[in-house]
Amino acid sequence: MGDVHRLIIRHGVDGARAMAGTKAERHAIDAAAMLMSEEESRLGITHAGFAMTSLPHRRIEEGLWKREGHRTTLLVESGRDRQGELIGVPYGSIARLILLYLQTEAIRTNSPEVELGKSMKSWMSRMSLTTGGRTYQLVTEQARRISACRLTFFTDRENGAEARYNGAFVQDAISLAGVADEDQPTLWQDQVRLDAGFWKSLREHPVPVREEAIKAIGSRSMAIDVYIWLAYRLHSLSKPTTVSWAAVHGQFGAGFRLVRQIKPTFLEALNLALAVYPEAGVRVAKEGIVLHPSPPAVPKVEARRLGIG
Repeated sequence: MGDVHRLIIRHGVDGARAMAGTKAERHAIDAAAMLMSEEESRLGITHAGFAMTSLPHRRIEEGLWKREGHRTTLLVESGRDRQGELIGVPYGSIARLILLYLQTEAIRTNSPEVELGKSMKSWMSRMSLTTGGRTYQLVTEQARRISACRLTFFTDRENGAEARYNGAFVQDAISLAGVADEDQPTLWQDQVRLDAGFWKSLREHPVPVREEAIKAIGSRSMAIDVYIWLAYRLHSLSKPTTVSWAAVHGQFGAGFRLVRQIKPTFLEALNLALAVYPEAGVRVAKEGIVLHPSPPAVPKVEARRLGIG
C-alpha cells in the first residue's frame, strides 16, 4: 500500500487533503481516493511500445516526433490533408485516451474491428469525458491526427538485431458524424479498423492497466505515461533496477532542455502515478529512480481472462 493510501485510511480524505502542502499533493490524494472508492475494476490495454516511449504532451509544430525509451525508439509522422498541409502529430491526454479505447476494445473482442457508436460514447462517459462543447472539438481534432499519422517502432532484440515496425494506428479515418448532442444517436461512425501491423504487434505486446487508474489521473498526460511505464516494468523485474535521470529525461523529457529541469515535473507525475498504483515499489534516489519488483498493476488472473500473460 502506498503512503498516500495509508494517509487516507488514517485521516480520511479531508484530513489528508488538509495535510497536503501543495496542489500536486492534493491531486495525488484525490486520485488515490477516487481509485479506492471504485467498486468495479475494469481492464484497459495499451501497446508495450507506449510503456517505453510516448506521444507529445503538448501541440508541436514539427511534422516528425521522436522519442527514445529502453531499447525502443518511436517515430510518429504527421499525415497531410488534400492540400498537402500537415495535419499534426497527436498529443496530450485525449489522444492517449482515444488510443486506449481502441486498443482495449480490440483485445477485448479479439478483433481489429472496433465498434464506436454507443460503446465509445459510454466509455467516454465512464472516463468523465463529455461528448459536447470544447471536449468534443478536442476529441475530433485528436481523432483526425491519429487517423492520418504514420508510426515506426524500432526495438533492440537480445541478439543485437533491430526489429522495425512501420505502419499506422488505424486503416481508415475515425470520423465523428453529426453534432455534439446528447440526443444524437449517430454521434460516432459504426466502426474503425486497426492497422493490420499495429493489431498484430498489439496482440504480441499488450500491457494491461486499470481503466479507473487512468480515469483518476485525468488530463495529466505525463502521469498517464509514467503509470503505464511502471505497469509494464515493475512486475517483470527480478531485482531492484535504477533508471538514471538521463534515461528519465530521454523518455519523458520532451520540452525540457536539461535533465535537471524535468525533475520537479516528473516527480509530480510519478507521485500521481503511484497514487493509482499502490502496489508499486519505487524509490527516488540521487542517481535516478529505483524500481523494485512489484505485483502487477492488474492481477494476473484478471489479465488472463483476456488471454494476456
